[in-house]
Amino acid sequence: MPADCLFCRIVAGEIPADIVHRDDQVVAFRDIAPKAPTHVLVIPVEHVASAADLGAGHGPLLERMFAVAVERARADGVAETGYRLVTNVGDDAGQSVHHLHLHLLGGRKLDWPPG
Repeated sequence: MPADCLFCRIVAGEIPADIVHRDDQVVAFRDIAPKAPTHVLVIPVEHVASAADLGAGHGPLLERMFAVAVERARADGVAETGYRLVTNVGDDAGQSVHHLHLHLLGGRKLDWPPG
Protein backbone atom coordinates (compact mmCIF):
# COMPACT_ATOMS: atom_id res chain seq x y z
CA MET A 1 0.00 0.00 0.00
CA PRO A 2 1.49 3.34 -1.01
CA ALA A 3 1.60 5.48 2.15
CA ASP A 4 0.22 8.51 0.31
CA CYS A 5 -2.74 6.74 -1.35
CA LEU A 6 -5.98 8.22 -0.01
CA PHE A 7 -8.07 5.20 -1.00
CA CYS A 8 -5.62 2.70 0.53
CA ARG A 9 -5.92 4.69 3.75
CA ILE A 10 -9.73 4.50 3.54
CA VAL A 11 -9.51 0.72 3.00
CA ALA A 12 -7.22 0.48 6.05
CA GLY A 13 -9.67 2.49 8.17
CA GLU A 14 -7.19 5.34 8.70
CA ILE A 15 -9.49 7.88 7.06
CA PRO A 16 -13.25 7.87 7.71
CA ALA A 17 -15.66 7.38 4.83
CA ASP A 18 -19.36 6.69 4.42
CA ILE A 19 -18.82 3.04 3.51
CA VAL A 20 -21.83 1.34 1.94
CA HIS A 21 -20.13 -1.97 1.09
CA ARG A 22 -17.04 -3.86 2.23
CA ASP A 23 -15.81 -7.36 1.45
CA ASP A 24 -12.42 -8.99 1.00
CA GLN A 25 -12.01 -7.60 -2.56
CA VAL A 26 -13.97 -4.36 -2.80
CA VAL A 27 -14.93 -1.31 -0.75
CA ALA A 28 -17.65 1.12 -1.83
CA PHE A 29 -18.29 4.51 -0.25
CA ARG A 30 -20.11 7.75 -0.97
CA ASP A 31 -18.12 10.46 -2.70
CA ILE A 32 -17.47 13.47 -0.44
CA ALA A 33 -18.14 15.85 -3.35
CA PRO A 34 -21.03 14.14 -5.18
CA LYS A 35 -21.76 15.04 -8.79
CA ALA A 36 -25.19 13.35 -8.70
CA PRO A 37 -27.68 12.33 -6.00
CA THR A 38 -26.09 8.87 -6.10
CA HIS A 39 -22.31 9.09 -6.34
CA VAL A 40 -20.56 6.03 -4.96
CA LEU A 41 -16.93 5.06 -5.49
CA VAL A 42 -16.21 1.36 -5.89
CA ILE A 43 -12.56 0.51 -5.28
CA PRO A 44 -10.47 -2.64 -5.00
CA VAL A 45 -8.89 -3.44 -1.65
CA GLU A 46 -5.72 -4.23 -3.61
CA HIS A 47 -3.85 -1.12 -4.77
CA VAL A 48 -4.06 -0.87 -8.55
CA ALA A 49 -3.17 2.60 -9.80
CA SER A 50 -5.61 2.69 -12.74
CA ALA A 51 -7.28 0.59 -15.41
CA ALA A 52 -4.02 0.86 -17.37
CA ASP A 53 -2.36 -1.32 -14.71
CA LEU A 54 -4.85 -4.19 -14.91
CA GLY A 55 -3.63 -7.57 -16.09
CA ALA A 56 -5.06 -10.91 -17.09
CA GLY A 57 -5.31 -12.00 -13.46
CA HIS A 58 -7.58 -9.09 -12.52
CA GLY A 59 -10.69 -10.54 -14.20
CA PRO A 60 -12.30 -11.76 -10.95
CA LEU A 61 -11.60 -8.40 -9.28
CA LEU A 62 -13.25 -6.48 -12.11
CA GLU A 63 -16.21 -8.83 -12.04
CA ARG A 64 -16.62 -8.15 -8.31
CA MET A 65 -16.27 -4.37 -8.74
CA PHE A 66 -19.01 -4.31 -11.38
CA ALA A 67 -21.25 -6.63 -9.35
CA VAL A 68 -20.94 -4.33 -6.32
CA ALA A 69 -21.70 -1.30 -8.50
CA VAL A 70 -24.88 -2.97 -9.77
CA GLU A 71 -25.87 -3.97 -6.22
CA ARG A 72 -25.40 -0.37 -5.06
CA ALA A 73 -27.38 1.00 -8.02
CA ARG A 74 -30.27 -1.25 -7.01
CA ALA A 75 -29.93 -0.36 -3.31
CA ASP A 76 -29.88 3.37 -4.11
CA GLY A 77 -32.93 3.07 -6.37
CA VAL A 78 -31.24 4.15 -9.62
CA ALA A 79 -31.08 0.78 -11.40
CA GLU A 80 -34.47 1.23 -13.05
CA THR A 81 -33.99 4.80 -14.27
CA GLY A 82 -30.34 4.41 -15.28
CA TYR A 83 -26.88 5.13 -13.99
CA ARG A 84 -23.37 5.65 -15.26
CA LEU A 85 -20.16 3.80 -14.39
CA VAL A 86 -16.97 5.75 -15.07
CA THR A 87 -13.29 5.16 -14.49
CA ASN A 88 -10.70 7.79 -15.33
CA VAL A 89 -7.15 6.91 -16.36
CA GLY A 90 -4.48 9.56 -15.82
CA ASP A 91 -4.41 13.20 -14.93
CA ASP A 92 -5.77 14.51 -18.26
CA ALA A 93 -8.84 12.30 -17.85
CA GLY A 94 -9.49 13.69 -14.38
CA GLN A 95 -8.06 10.89 -12.25
CA SER A 96 -7.28 12.72 -9.01
CA VAL A 97 -6.63 9.62 -6.87
CA HIS A 98 -4.31 7.10 -8.47
CA HIS A 99 -6.11 4.01 -7.17
CA LEU A 100 -8.49 2.27 -9.55
CA HIS A 101 -12.09 3.23 -8.88
CA LEU A 102 -15.48 3.19 -10.53
CA HIS A 103 -17.77 6.17 -10.10
CA LEU A 104 -21.39 5.06 -9.84
CA LEU A 105 -23.50 8.09 -10.77
CA GLY A 106 -27.28 8.26 -10.90
CA GLY A 107 -30.43 9.82 -9.58
CA ARG A 108 -30.65 12.56 -12.21
CA LYS A 109 -30.46 12.96 -15.98
CA LEU A 110 -26.79 12.70 -16.94
CA ASP A 111 -25.61 14.75 -19.93
CA TRP A 112 -23.46 13.45 -22.77
CA PRO A 113 -20.73 14.03 -23.53
CA PRO A 114 -19.42 14.35 -19.99
CA GLY A 115 -17.27 17.32 -19.36
